[in-house]
Amino acid sequence: MTDTGPGAIARVDDLITLLRDELGLPVTPEHAHRRLDEIPGWDSVHLLWLLTVLEKSTGRRLSLPDLLDAPDLAGVHALAVGP
Repeated sequence: MTDTGPGAIARVDDLITLLRDELGLPVTPEHAHRRLDEIPGWDSVHLLWLLTVLEKSTGRRLSLPDLLDAPDLAGVHALAVGP
């Protein structure tokens, strides 16, 4: 089980590892600049799981509409850990 606690997603590669290990999605660092709907096997349940894990990991509340507007996984990561 991948660590989902505070600081667990310091880098975008950590987010990709989390998606691969916890959801079983076949993602690699090459997926960092793809939209969520371009991730193989992605669905709306994964989005809700991701929102919950990001909030737990960062200790910040995140906006679901902002998450949906993120252009890619790197954008999701920036939204989660950014200022």
